Amino acid sequence: MWSNLPFDVLAKIFSFLSPDSLARARSACRNWHMCAETCPLATSSTVLPQHHQAWFLALPARNRGQHCYVHNPVTDNWHMLSFDFLPVPVRPVAAIGSLVLVRPTNCTALQLALCNPFTRQFRYLPMLNISRTNPAVGVVTLDSGQLGPNPHFRVYVAGGMSEAPHGCAMYESKLEMYDSMNNTWSITGFVPMEFAVRLTVWTPNESVYSNGILYWMTSARAYSVMGFEIGANTWRGFSVPMADKLEFAALLCRNGGLTLAGGTTEGGACIWELTAGDRWGLIQKVPMEIGKKLLGGKSSWGNTKCVGSEGGICLYRELGSGMGVWREMKEKATWAWFWVEGCHFIGGEQVQNLPIKAVFLRPNLSPFAF
Repeated sequence: MWSNLPFDVLAKIFSFLSPDSLARARSACRNWHMCAETCPLATSSTVLPQHHQAWFLALPARNRGQHCYVHNPVTDNWHMLSFDFLPVPVRPVAAIGSLVLVRPTNCTALQLALCNPFTRQFRYLPMLNISRTNPAVGVVTLDSGQLGPNPHFRVYVAGGMSEAPHGCAMYESKLEMYDSMNNTWSITGFVPMEFAVRLTVWTPNESVYSNGILYWMTSARAYSVMGFEIGANTWRGFSVPMADKLEFAALLCRNGGLTLAGGTTEGGACIWELTAGDRWGLIQKVPMEIGKKLLGGKSSWGNTKCVGSEGGICLYRELGSGMGVWREMKEKATWAWFWVEGCHFIGGEQVQNLPIKAVFLRPNLSPFAF
């Protein structure tokens, strides 16, 4: 019966499978493989049910080997993916649906590229109009097709050091924007020098987009937030709770709003949400048992990292240390905390504990267009 199903019916069934289950299904027989290869419905995540959770993808922070690690939240399994198709070592900047925006680490000037670790595809973005080192990078996804293989997105680059007319380096004030629809960079405005300096010196690459504004967190204590309102082309800065006491701080997007995660030795880790008038409201405290597991006997939150998606927020440290996940439970219309064990063994082989940098993405087995 299964071998006689029309391709459109079989593809509809395949569309409900998670990527790892689909990969096994497409290897079952020639007919199923042909369906998965030729019917976009089978691999396009734009038609996947929204209950398919994003996967946690971790890259070694110090470029140790050409591989990454992914955690499937449905089966609670870890997998290792080879990165031997990459021409250069990379660091993740942001997830864009099923793609990862990465930065090659073999050069000091900023260059960006797209990668799909599941289809083993890699493509450089064009070079910027102005060569610069250590700028801040922000990403905006523009359409509902962000879960598909070819999302429409824009990348903003602000600050950084560029070459001055007489050979010296200077802080760059021009703002550049890349649009995936036309595959080009354009200069769209200017950054006040005060913000250009802070974006260059104190800001990591991570950004959060919420309600028309790109936000970056300064990495120096006391922490603060810088926001760029895209439509008005204006910049502003504001403080965060316990700014001079937080041992880690990260910006996230939850339910479309700007969210802050941070922690102190005395008060534990908390999550705040930005309200009207740039005021922060406490919405959640990390449960004590989750905090103890995450810290592993240490007293400081200093090496804690945080990554989020619309349906979850994850606190992590190293590959083997485990993760505290605050996840949306749609069937119960609430959010709940879960503990996810770290990656220790894959296929019976022990995995070395490593510092990692992670993103959430929704795997897609459809190739993206070059």
